[in-house]
Amino acid sequence: MKYFKHKTSIIDKNCTIGKNSKIWHWTHVSKNSKIGSNCTIGQNVFIGENVKIGNNVKIQNNVSVYQGVTIEDDVFCGPSVVFTNVKYPLAIKKIDKKNYEKTLIKKGATLGANSTILCGVTVGENSVIGAGTVVTRNVKKGKIVIGNPGYELKKNKK
Repeated sequence: MKYFKHKTSIIDKNCTIGKNSKIWHWTHVSKNSKIGSNCTIGQNVFIGENVKIGNNVKIQNNVSVYQGVTIEDDVFCGPSVVFTNVKYPLAIKKIDKKNYEKTLIKKGATLGANSTILCGVTVGENSVIGAGTVVTRNVKKGKIVIGNPGYELKKNKK
């Protein structure tokens, strides 16, 4: 085996997991998902069907990465980051999986603990999302976003 899988984790059929990756306690990787090399997937993480996760990604404990989310290389997801894939969910209305909204987390992004990334957005390359931030729209490359709803942190002019 080229990767480490804790005995309590579940890996469904047709998953690809790269060399030197680690899948920790009580984690479920759903069918047809792809996890790159040198990744660390913390405990109690859920990876949905057809999710793509790049190389050198660290996903801390208690994160659910639902179908429709793509995470590129070198991304850090802090503890309890929340992703969504339906904009207006209803308990009484079934959403067809082919209608899940796409979310893209670009290379080198950092998602702080307890941040929420609403579906249909792109978080730009090397951007930083502060802890507890609710991201409701696209984040440009290299920006820092904080608050609820998330807003771009402006640098002080001297």
